[in-house]
Amino acid sequence: MASIHKEIFLGAPADDVWSALADFGALHTRLVPGFVTDTKLDGDARIVTFANGSVARERLVTCDHDRQRLVYAIVSERISQHSASAQVFADGDARCRFVWTADVLPNEIAPYMSEQMDLGLAAMQTQFGKVAR
Repeated sequence: MASIHKEIFLGAPADDVWSALADFGALHTRLVPGFVTDTKLDGDARIVTFANGSVARERLVTCDHDRQRLVYAIVSERISQHSASAQVFADGDARCRFVWTADVLPNEIAPYMSEQMDLGLAAMQTQFGKVAR
């Protein structure tokens, strides 16, 4: 199973970024506008439309407010396994570290997922501010 790990620093307080991440139905307006163009809630899942036209059904696994960690999963015809976690860590009062990990099968889809995650992180940096390490 391929495991993809990404992390960036954002120029916003951890609580602000967590608030956007935890708002499961608002990816397109609060967390990654431009990268995601629409999000619709459907029970414990969200239907996500990406800027490239692809659509994914992401099921909420857990939303841990104390640890500022969200876990979701995707199952589709192309992806036999996808589990991802995103977590926000405070780094002072005005910035935070965002950690995103995804485990995917088949392994061949990992390069595409990694590229998409990079685009998502770039959208977050636009939304919350880019910060050097």
